[in-house]
Amino acid sequence: MAENILADLSTEFAIQILKLTNSIKGHYSLANQLERSGTSIGANIREAKYAHSRSDFIVKLQIGLKECYETEYWIEIALKSGIISDDVAKTILHDCGSIRKMLISSINTAKENSDGKR
Repeated sequence: MAENILADLSTEFAIQILKLTNSIKGHYSLANQLERSGTSIGANIREAKYAHSRSDFIVKLQIGLKECYETEYWIEIALKSGIISDDVAKTILHDCGSIRKMLISSINTAKENSDGKR
């Protein structure tokens, strides 16, 4: 059940990111990096659903987590350089933070379950 919530949230987040990057003019490199990392989160969560093993599942979620951190970085750069507003940044950072917390929880649970099976 949590995976479905996580998949749904990450899909909605990717849509937010696409709309945001579409509105960023004149900063192609930043918009491209933000778009790539922000949409990659959900892609990795979806890939984890069809992982070959528990360790593969964990790795896919960890990659998604790394993409969350990268997305937060690009949002902070866009905010501090005045490319996006404080309100936009707060919303995106909040949503990204929620996904990040769920990913951390899912990774920890998967690791605990993996340790118990040894």
